[in-house]
Amino acid sequence: MAKVVTLVMSAALLLMPVSAHASLKAKTWPASDKAKQFVKDNIVIGMMASPHGTGWTEDEQLLSYYRESREAGITGHELTLTAASHNWDELMRQHRAFRAAMAKEPENYVFVRSIRDIESAHLKGQTAVIWNSQTATILEEDLSRMPMLKEMGINSMILAYNDRFRTGSGSLTAYNGMDDGLTTWGRAVIDEMVRWGILLDLSHTGKQTAMDAMDHMDEHYPDVPYVFTHSIPAGLYKDEPMATPKGCYRNITDEEALRVVKSGGYVSPTFTEWMLDGIWPDDITPKQAADMIDYYVKLLGEDHVGLATDDMYDVSLVVAFAKKNAAMYNDGGYMINAFNQGADDAAMLARILPAITDDLWQRGYTDAQLAKIYGGNKMRVFQRVWEGAARGQWDEEMEERLQLRQQLMEKYGTR
Repeated sequence: MAKVVTLVMSAALLLMPVSAHASLKAKTWPASDKAKQFVKDNIVIGMMASPHGTGWTEDEQLLSYYRESREAGITGHELTLTAASHNWDELMRQHRAFRAAMAKEPENYVFVRSIRDIESAHLKGQTAVIWNSQTATILEEDLSRMPMLKEMGINSMILAYNDRFRTGSGSLTAYNGMDDGLTTWGRAVIDEMVRWGILLDLSHTGKQTAMDAMDHMDEHYPDVPYVFTHSIPAGLYKDEPMATPKGCYRNITDEEALRVVKSGGYVSPTFTEWMLDGIWPDDITPKQAADMIDYYVKLLGEDHVGLATDDMYDVSLVVAFAKKNAAMYNDGGYMINAFNQGADDAAMLARILPAITDDLWQRGYTDAQLAKIYGGNKMRVFQRVWEGAARGQWDEEMEERLQLRQQLMEKYGTR
């Protein structure tokens, strides 16, 4: 992606590959009452990317999205504030916009600092807000800002978003054969992230840069997990008759995904239509979403898979801009071709997860397995990274926490 347009496009365009969707036109899929209740009964944590100014422009748009999510039982969302080459000022602008909107219904939101906040949001029927930055450029080459990010609730961060940065190379640069790998500065950023309990997110990252980052973590911080918060498995689509020769630049290899197992992390597939290489559905189906989950469970095990949709309220402006300025996306026309086939949306978790639940039950998944995938695995990783918990502590405490949560729900819960 050309550097000369980065600043012009940063607020509108460079967010596009994160969130090529418009959730409130997404389909609501039929599901059993049992599945709908299961979603409400369990902690469910998704991921949403919806920048102010492009994903939403009016406060009511954002608030209506979360009302529907709460009604469906979605506990919370990892929520992107910045991406690409966004700087500190843009982070502050986005943060103010989201907080100002949510301040209109303050009783409905919990800004997460610990897993207890997520549990509390679940009990009270609130939305747990877990801030994410899909770029390290917000540091503006000043590592002393890392504790400020932690204090304001940035709980996970990506090193390199698609392009080439001081930390390393993103996935679109790697797609074009220019992955420089993790830099010395990138290693310093990781060190500070670990120091302040910010989760390393490797989605959007070029393969060599991601592998180098995982090498650094394994060598220096073997007990600290790392994750892919929203990455589709390339291996699921490689044999599709219509699959492209190079695939979608956003999707990751099995080799990359398998690395999270040793660290104790997770990979969350994103239910994004244009990334389903060779399929590109007009409406991603519960079966197609369940296929992604099932693929990762078989590859990584049930303890290392999560959920993401990576959706947004409205993407009509950025889709139109992307089609008009297709040359700005150096992906061989992959993304625009997918859009032109109708794959320009993503599933809204509230509208598809109950149907996914029915599908996964039919495949033989147990309630305990789904509880891990829907939120438990993320909770375990969050506890280890944010709170410094020892490996295995979550498993030791889980049954007691579930019993306590049930008791509190029966006595005080509103969900």
